[in-house]
Amino acid sequence: MRAAWVLLPALAALSAYYVYLPLPGAVSNPWKLMLLDATFRVVQQTCHLIHYLRLSHHLIVLNYLICTFDKLKDVSSEDIKITDAVFDGVEVRVFEPPAKGDESLKRSVVYIHGGGWALASARTSLYNNLCRIMAESLNAVVVSVEYRLVPEVCFPEQYHDALRATKHFLQPDVLAEYSVDPGRIAISGDSAGGNLAAAVCQQLSKEEDLPVRPKLQALIYPVLQAFDFNTPSYQQNMNMPVLPRYVMINYWIDYFNGNYDLAHELLVNNHTALNVGRALSFRARLNWTSLLPPSFKKNYKPVVQSTGTAAIVEQLPALLDVRAVPLLADDATLARQPRTYVLTCENDVLRDDGAMYAKRLEHAGVPVTLDHFHDCFHGCMIFTVWPTDFSAGVQTRSSYIKWLDENL
Repeated sequence: MRAAWVLLPALAALSAYYVYLPLPGAVSNPWKLMLLDATFRVVQQTCHLIHYLRLSHHLIVLNYLICTFDKLKDVSSEDIKITDAVFDGVEVRVFEPPAKGDESLKRSVVYIHGGGWALASARTSLYNNLCRIMAESLNAVVVSVEYRLVPEVCFPEQYHDALRATKHFLQPDVLAEYSVDPGRIAISGDSAGGNLAAAVCQQLSKEEDLPVRPKLQALIYPVLQAFDFNTPSYQQNMNMPVLPRYVMINYWIDYFNGNYDLAHELLVNNHTALNVGRALSFRARLNWTSLLPPSFKKNYKPVVQSTGTAAIVEQLPALLDVRAVPLLADDATLARQPRTYVLTCENDVLRDDGAMYAKRLEHAGVPVTLDHFHDCFHGCMIFTVWPTDFSAGVQTRSSYIKWLDENL
């Protein structure tokens, strides 16, 4: 009995030590975020152990656990018709609001979910709920793309899936089938889905024979570059919950089917050092010292290696492939992009990716709205359902849908 009285406080202290993280004072629901992060860490460590034992790939196990947990809180709606379809070989989920007597055509959003190109699904309740609410709030047809995931496939297959599904939907006969107005279509996505959405929009802008083009693009805390892992937001938020810097670097390595041994080289920007000739021509396109406002730059200094490892780019050429890294696009491509919305969060390693893209689009003459949230964190917009319900999620989702409603 005496041992139990000693053991229980010790376990409680250890649990509190594991859960507690020093967070910025302005973060929304800090203790709930700490608990969410602790849960993520336990699950990720378990999955990595399974991977180490060669029982299964850790991302397959992690995705299985996410989808299993997600089934416990499925969200449905009697008002929205939800159907699964296949667009040019790519699975999609379509959300259709009921027809109204006084309208002939609806606006539409093609949505590409996040998850590091490896996790989640258009069918999970987190994204099912988001797309259902979008369809209801906007009275719009929402097409959620179920692209294939890492490790089943790696870059560029996720990009090809998103592009094929979007181009299929943009065909006049398909739009007519779903009663969609060809002049009121948006391409959107969050995180890795924002990456795919931006890459798809760039490619669509280059195709001269495309009969229908998106009116808008809306990018939610998008991941847009693997050139510099020491931007101010990467330095400031390197240990933030949900998406610390090392996790984002590993997602990139998995996306490119690379080796984790390269993680440290990427961390210190050895892949884009001044002696890496292939990277030099891109440096000006994401010079954060000129693209970010002082409130983002703070007192952080650029990390530019004079001598690095050119072989990294030879091993992972996609590091400089604009289809994977939309922020590296040239000015002519950016000038052809539609009106754009970019949502960023202060407590997110990807904050500066979105802010730099917004500034480059603005310089190229594209109308841009940069919607920045000081108390929010990466991934928050999908966390609106108990037990992972955050005020930040409702706040960002409402702002995003409001912009679409006003501009689409």
